[in-house]
Amino acid sequence: MSWIRRATSLRWQIAATTTAVCCAVAAVLGILVHNVVARQVVGEVRKEVQAVLDHALAHYAYGTAHGDVAMALNPAELPVPLARLVAEGHSGSMVGERDGKPVMWAAAPADGKALAVWIPYGSTRSRLRAIDTAILASAGLAAGTVALAGLFLAGRISRRLARTAAVARRITDGDLDARVALDGSPPADGEEPGRVRRHHDEVRDVAVALDTMAETLQNRLEAEKRFTADVAHELRTPLTGSLAAAGLLPEGRPKEMINDRLRALHLLTEDLLEISRLDAGAEKPDLAPCPLGPAVERIVAASRLAAEVRTEDPAQVLTDRRRLDRILTNLLVNAHRHGQPPVTVTVTGPVVSVRDHGPGYPPELIRQGPKRFRTGDPGRGKGHGLGLTIVAGQAAVLGIRLTFANAPDGGAVTTLTLPLGPGPENA
Repeated sequence: MSWIRRATSLRWQIAATTTAVCCAVAAVLGILVHNVVARQVVGEVRKEVQAVLDHALAHYAYGTAHGDVAMALNPAELPVPLARLVAEGHSGSMVGERDGKPVMWAAAPADGKALAVWIPYGSTRSRLRAIDTAILASAGLAAGTVALAGLFLAGRISRRLARTAAVARRITDGDLDARVALDGSPPADGEEPGRVRRHHDEVRDVAVALDTMAETLQNRLEAEKRFTADVAHELRTPLTGSLAAAGLLPEGRPKEMINDRLRALHLLTEDLLEISRLDAGAEKPDLAPCPLGPAVERIVAASRLAAEVRTEDPAQVLTDRRRLDRILTNLLVNAHRHGQPPVTVTVTGPVVSVRDHGPGYPPELIRQGPKRFRTGDPGRGKGHGLGLTIVAGQAAVLGIRLTFANAPDGGAVTTLTLPLGPGPENA
């Protein structure tokens, strides 16, 4: 199928279109040249045969000898259309045959008969065929040259567009340092990457726009990461002091309320720090083979959240148990906070799914994924939107494929597909 993709690529489409246009132009010009040349050549032969006919008519009128002119009265091989024309009292000329050879006939009325003359036409026909051959050869050469030139130029455009598309895919995958820079040289100070220096180039304009977009996006994301990390670090110190000070308060309802809010703020700060580390790419997993079924049962039991675990042929996976614990715990907390019981955790092979029976995920989360400080549908409860953001970040670190969906009969479903680990059962 690769040759089909190559045949339908932009390069071949441009080359095919250029060749088709060139062939059409060559065909039109060839027909026009053929008609003009044929009319001129045949016109010269008609003039010659007409002169012969006038000479024969003069000899016939005076009854003199005419042995130097090939003529006849009512010849049997005279073309029928020309004979009819003479019968109507007109003279004319027409290509036909005599003794199996092509000739140019000319005839005129003479005493109620058709006085006809003829001259050889074979050389003229060969000449016209030679002209047609030359026209076809020239058209073919021109079409081939234009096709090669179009293929070369289209190849250059296609390669540059393919490079731009590859950089766009790298940016989509998270490589914000990728740049196109089609001119192959670094930009000068204050100059945009890939800036047009010599002439206007639309492909280069696309590359410049992509590079500018990537740089702007990178700057904004870096600023957001720095802001999140700075806020979390700055909050940690006063929170530690506040927690210590709250421990000195006398026992009672006010102390419980203050400690509850301080713990919530402390968890929020730790979540922000974790997200900043995930965004910075500083998290490195400690991968090890792990039997998925027992690991999930242990995590659910340690969370102390009501959930039913169902296992069916669980697999040996390669993962970081601590990070997997973080992911599943966050999903269970999210299911209880925003959904409704019963909550079920199903393990099938290397796949783990967590389902609740609440209002389900909002459409924006299913399409775009989780976003921090955004919980979507108010019906899913309150929260900061950091739990699922951490789940997505940790899943990316572990190479886990994460999907969010809603069950047909209601409820949110989160599916984790873990990479298989070594073991005979995974062979």
